[in-house]
Amino acid sequence: MTLRNTVRFLTAAAGLSLLAACATAPQPLQGSFPQVTPQQAVAATPGSSPVRWGGRIVETQPKQDRTCFQMVAMPLNATGRPQSNSADVTQGRFVACRAGFYDPAVFTPGREVTFVGRVEGTESVRIGEYDYHLPQLAADVVYLWPEVREVEVVVPPYPYGPYGRPYWGPYRAGWGGWWW
Repeated sequence: MTLRNTVRFLTAAAGLSLLAACATAPQPLQGSFPQVTPQQAVAATPGSSPVRWGGRIVETQPKQDRTCFQMVAMPLNATGRPQSNSADVTQGRFVACRAGFYDPAVFTPGREVTFVGRVEGTESVRIGEYDYHLPQLAADVVYLWPEVREVEVVVPPYPYGPYGRPYWGPYRAGWGGWWW
């Protein structure tokens, strides 16, 4: 292999590794997990393998020795983040508990969180007048995703024309007295 081919190969390998780094999950969320949804976990017996679930917070409940999060489960993308474009597609609800205090002022309703842990059974809660059985997750990892802020960029239409040149000034005298 010549030096030129080696440089090309190394450049291509570096580019591919940079692209792959963009689509990987954060370190605490990496691993292979069974594709079990919270809805499926209610009907099945708790497994011993860890699962990765995520969604939006409904309620954060600090207790004496742990904090429990009631969640609306959502499908996760390749990085492990709940898919925000599928807000109407849910996979049921679940409760995730982790030792320690997690501040409800930070873990507010609507925030996206991903958990890694083991299913430890179910918990019965009342939602409105409906008795709901939620799978309970003993979380090893609680990953709060940063909020996504949308910014609207507004470009003023005046005094610029479609080519970025002003309607007035030295560019006005040209072909037909218009843009050029």
